[in-house]
Amino acid sequence: MDIESWYGRSKRLNLGAHTLCVVDLGASDVPTLLIHGFPTASIDWQPLAPALLEAGLRLIAPDLLGFGYSDKPRLKRYSIFDQADLLQALLKQLGISQVHILAHDYGDTVAQELLARSERGEAGAIAVRSVCFLNGGLFPETHRPRFIQRLLASPLGPLLARRYTRAKFGAAMRAIFAPGTPPSDADLDVFWRLIAHNDGLGIFPKLIGYMAERRRHRERWVGAMLAARVPIKLINGSLDPVSGAHMVARYRELQPNVDVTALADIGHYPQVEAPERVVSAYVAFRK
Repeated sequence: MDIESWYGRSKRLNLGAHTLCVVDLGASDVPTLLIHGFPTASIDWQPLAPALLEAGLRLIAPDLLGFGYSDKPRLKRYSIFDQADLLQALLKQLGISQVHILAHDYGDTVAQELLARSERGEAGAIAVRSVCFLNGGLFPETHRPRFIQRLLASPLGPLLARRYTRAKFGAAMRAIFAPGTPPSDADLDVFWRLIAHNDGLGIFPKLIGYMAERRRHRERWVGAMLAARVPIKLINGSLDPVSGAHMVARYRELQPNVDVTALADIGHYPQVEAPERVVSAYVAFRK
C-alpha cells in the first residue's frame, strides 16, 4: 500500500461540523461505497481498487470520522449512528441516492445501520442495493475482541492509548492476520502513520465504544441483515481469531442459505491478505 498514490487522489469534503477525506474513483450508475474497519482507514481498499475499477465499478472510499486523514475531534462522542449520518450526508453531497456497500470490521456495523435505514424506508436514507461484508462483528455474541480492545474499552483506555507504540500495534495486527499472509512492515508503517496522524491515538478509547453499541443495538442491526430484501454476501477469512469461522457458523445457524465465500487460509483482513480472491468473489456476487 502507498499513502501518496492513494490519498493523492482524495478530496476533503465539508459535512456540517466535520470534514471527511474521500477517495472517489471510476464511474458507474450505482457506486460502491467502501467502508473500512477499526483502527485503519480507506487505504485498506487500495489492494482491491485497480481490479474493481477494471470491472467497471465506481468506488467511494471515505476515511470515517476519527480515522485516517478525516477529522478527529477530541470532544466528540463517536457513534455508529453518527458515522451513518455522515456517510448519508457525503453521498447526498455527491448527488448519490443509492449504493452497493462493501464493508469490513467496524465498517460492517456502519453498513448494518445504513441497511436498516434503507430497509425501513427511513427519512433521508440512502437506498442500499446490496451489501458484502468482510470479517467483522456481525453478531455480538460471536465477536471475540482482542485483549487490547478490551483494555481500550475499560477505564484504563485513555492511559493505555497514550502509551501504545508502533511495536505493540505491529504485534497486535500480526496476531489477527493468518500465519501464511502476515502484514509487511511497510504496510504496518502505513497503517500506523494514518492512525497516529493528528493524535489519533488519543481518541482510540472513544472509537472503541462501537463494541458496546453492537450489543445494545443487536436487534436492529442483526435483524436488518437477516430480513434484508437485497442481496447479501459474506467473504470471510476463516483463520481470523476475532470474527472468523466461528462467526460464519453462527450466521449459518440463523440463516442457512447465506451466501458465503470462506477463505480457509486467510485472517481478519481478506482485502489485504488475499485481494485477488476477494475481488473474484465480489465481482461474481455483483453480476
